[in-house]
Amino acid sequence: MIRSFAPRPRGTETHVRKQEIRRKKVSREGSAGWCGAMRQVAEDTDDDIEEPYISSDESAHGADLAELFRVKPSPDIWELDEIEYNLRHLPLAEEISANISTGHYDETVELAANVEDGILTAGLWACWHGRSSLLSKLLKLGLDPNRTDDAGRSCLHLSCLVGSEECAKLLLEHGADPNMWDSSTDRKATPLHCAASAKSLACVKVLIAHGADVNAGLNDRSPLHYAVLSDAPVVVKALLDAGACPDTPQVFTETPLHVAASLGSASCTKLLLDAGADVRAAFGAGRATALHLAAEDGHAECARLLLDHGARIDLANVRGQTPLHLAALAQSLEVVELLVGKHADVRARDSDGRTPLHGAIVRGVRACDVARALLAAGADPNAADNFGYTPIHIAALNEFSACVLLLLDYGGDVTLRTNGGVSALSFIVRRVPDVIPRYLGKLDDAVHVSEQEIGDVDCELVIDFRPLVPCLSRGEAELLLAFIEVGRKDVLKHPVAETFLFLKWRRIRKFFVMSFIYHALFITLYSLYILQIFLCESRPCEVPTYLRPVQYLIILLNLCFLSKEVFQACLDWSAYIRQWENWLQTLIIIGVFLCTIPSWDNGELRTNTSSWQHDIAAITIFFCWLELMMIIGRFPTFGLYVQMFTTVTVNFATFLLAYSCLLIAFGLAFSVLFSNYAPFKLPASLVKTVMMMSGELEYEDIFYSNNTTQSDYPATAHGMFLTFVLLVTVILTNLLVGLAVSDIQALQESAGLDRLVRQTQLVAHLESMLFSSLLTCAPKQLLGVLRWGALLTASHTRTLTIRPNDPRENRIPKDLITAVYKMVASRKIIQKSIKHNNNYVFRLKRSKDEAELKQNQVKRRSNLFDIYSVESQQVERRKKTNSASNADRVRPTSLNINAIQEICMVDIKTQLMELTKRVNKLIETTETRLSRIENKLMQPP
Repeated sequence: MIRSFAPRPRGTETHVRKQEIRRKKVSREGSAGWCGAMRQVAEDTDDDIEEPYISSDESAHGADLAELFRVKPSPDIWELDEIEYNLRHLPLAEEISANISTGHYDETVELAANVEDGILTAGLWACWHGRSSLLSKLLKLGLDPNRTDDAGRSCLHLSCLVGSEECAKLLLEHGADPNMWDSSTDRKATPLHCAASAKSLACVKVLIAHGADVNAGLNDRSPLHYAVLSDAPVVVKALLDAGACPDTPQVFTETPLHVAASLGSASCTKLLLDAGADVRAAFGAGRATALHLAAEDGHAECARLLLDHGARIDLANVRGQTPLHLAALAQSLEVVELLVGKHADVRARDSDGRTPLHGAIVRGVRACDVARALLAAGADPNAADNFGYTPIHIAALNEFSACVLLLLDYGGDVTLRTNGGVSALSFIVRRVPDVIPRYLGKLDDAVHVSEQEIGDVDCELVIDFRPLVPCLSRGEAELLLAFIEVGRKDVLKHPVAETFLFLKWRRIRKFFVMSFIYHALFITLYSLYILQIFLCESRPCEVPTYLRPVQYLIILLNLCFLSKEVFQACLDWSAYIRQWENWLQTLIIIGVFLCTIPSWDNGELRTNTSSWQHDIAAITIFFCWLELMMIIGRFPTFGLYVQMFTTVTVNFATFLLAYSCLLIAFGLAFSVLFSNYAPFKLPASLVKTVMMMSGELEYEDIFYSNNTTQSDYPATAHGMFLTFVLLVTVILTNLLVGLAVSDIQALQESAGLDRLVRQTQLVAHLESMLFSSLLTCAPKQLLGVLRWGALLTASHTRTLTIRPNDPRENRIPKDLITAVYKMVASRKIIQKSIKHNNNYVFRLKRSKDEAELKQNQVKRRSNLFDIYSVESQQVERRKKTNSASNADRVRPTSLNINAIQEICMVDIKTQLMELTKRVNKLIETTETRLSRIENKLMQPP
């Protein structure tokens, strides 16, 4: 029997609507964009696994990310599975659903009429499939249009949900309630909510014409809310024209304007704003306005509309974030440029003290563009958050070299430190070391030729010291000290840095001369006092009358000495205790106080000095003159030799400690073998053993003093003594001398670098004292004079002009002039070589069909020009590639001829390797084809 299928006038449209619901559901489940997890955005073309975004406070930043990647609300009122689940649990649901799907309406009506609630089941399924002809038959059989399923959804709800205008008209004509709620479910909705969610303008108009309440559910979600969620501008306009309220009556709730701005629906946003929607409304615990959401999701057009209708551009949410903060964090360049163009505050701080520039420095392909837009608008590259992290810290932690270079070009200070005392330079050295050569290139560029050529007699070289001084508020040696801390002491040997230190020392040497005079006077008076008091043999001892004022003066000077040490300890206690010289000075202060106890009456000592005072006096006077030697070593003239002595002493002590077990072994053995010899009594035997290293063996005195042997074990004693002479006196002593001194020239060079390090540390120490916050109570004028006298670039000496070819030039030493001249000359040679390489010419031949050949000259910019030209010094976004050829073409940054030759050789080798690979591949392909041809020829016909 052949069945005839009834027509399905609206089935296709309803099927499409349900498929759309399914797709939206799958899209919501599969979309990771709105999940709470962080997305990893690749930097440029880097395919490596990226680390998570690093902030100055990772724990506190989690709330920002959770708010940024929030879960978007669904435009669907109910889940598709939920609706079908309830429909399939109705009586005869499977049979009725199958008949409706195949178009057997007569069988459906017959089946529904014979079963209780069968008509309701058929009516709900007919509305769900949008079958208006079947619904008409069921209504004639007595279907109640206001009956619902177990979840409270009526036929009108389902008809509007699938956008069936014919079904909705039939139901309303038969008395369906257009304002009926699905009261048995958690989400309450009227048919108008369903029609708005389905973007069905026809159903919305039909419902409004039959008296549907356009503001139903206004306290939670109105039909207008779902229309905006579904991005249906025509439905939104129809609802607004019918009197729908664009706002909600409760504060801090989500309004349709929030939804439109978050989804980026400019048309809906404009309709709502024209209808009077309040742009000041904030919702949720975050107190986000519509402008916050538009900026956070990167919807520039919505943000522009909101600003044009009076939205506050710098209004902060509960975390203190302005729309510009959120736009920068979202890497939305368009919104950032819009807000900046509307004069948004680029220096606004959130509750953690972060500016929009902090948020812009993340791992994203547009991070540099966003950061550049903020910096061009006046953002501070050195603004520190509550944890002390600046944007440079964040960029270095995220290993984003391009952003670091960009911040440096806009005046970023690498000497700034976090609350934990870590400088930005330390992060750069550890995370993005490729930035260091580019940064040091500024020192090379700080020297330029003024007018004449470099070989002319009147040639002038201008040295600019400002690249070495990023900030004057903390002194001028902060940058060099930071390089020392990160292990880049070689920077001090740069001609510009060494010249700066020379001029800096010449400017502040008056402070050290005063310190030397003070210590020399103090030590001289103390030595005079010790010699007069502790060398007196008679008791009672007569002392000169002038010794009493000397004693008081020593105590006064020692108190001043103590005040200076306390002040230094208050500046930085941890750094103070790490310096051995500070411990030496502390011992001197204590020893001086202990040795000035004796007093006298009428020129005679009242109490005799104790034996322990003699010990302390001897040790203290030794430490005093040792300290004076270290002070003399601060001067450049003597510093090299004092530093060499210090280096050799430290090396010798280290090596001696390594062989201490051998010396102890001999000392104990000698104390046993020569127990009758006084110098070998313990513990003096250990000292005697060390003294014997210098060659003072006393062989005759030990073995044959007074013609009698001093040992009861002569054979063992002679053997042990001979072993000591060979192992210690001959081998070990010469080895220690060789290891400690080794290469005098290398030692001198190392000592020269150490001298510069010490000089930098002394300058930084002096500046830290002058710029300390502990001096806030000091007279301003005196403090200003002292600081002006210590700073070099604060005065007119920001640059230095020298004539290297003039023999009368004596403002800096000749070796520094030579070093600066060589650096400029080397750079000039490289530039000429690059220019010559950049202008090479090759000829192209025209085709043979032309009558004559024409010579064409084609100029090409070489890679070397791209590296060393002035234009290339501008900050560009870092571009990476995965190909081996591009990876091999990374250009070194050292500016010398050998480096250029190596670059050219690398290019040639790379091209030859690529050519070899292609030739090998061509040979393999050719051999394969030839073998195939041979096989075919060998086959019989």
